[in-house]
Amino acid sequence: MDGGQHNDRRSAERLEVTWLVDCEAEDTFLYASITNISELGIFVRTTKPLLVGARITLRFSPPGAAASFTLQGMVQWLNELSPLRYTPNPGMGIRFLDLTAEDREQLVAAIRTFAYLREAPVAPALAN
Repeated sequence: MDGGQHNDRRSAERLEVTWLVDCEAEDTFLYASITNISELGIFVRTTKPLLVGARITLRFSPPGAAASFTLQGMVQWLNELSPLRYTPNPGMGIRFLDLTAEDREQLVAAIRTFAYLREAPVAPALAN
């Protein structure tokens, strides 16, 4: 018994970020930003989201990470810009597809490193 861990997709820690990302679908190329990330997927802020179900190639380089990422994903949901209501965070939720164990390990390490660096206290300059 796994205790239902695989059923709760939101159990993955989400980290608020502002990372640049290149999104490429069949005939569409978006240069946008990731506003949050987990080991399962990302939210891409854009006023021109792709359709739900669209497969997409994502390329991004987290600050301080040892490597850049080129991952496959699928648009899962949209927060579309609407002329009739205020939309504070337009964009699309994307679930990663076909992550290898190595991809997942590197992604988790990048997320943890960024979270640690952001939360680390600023040390005073050492006097010589």
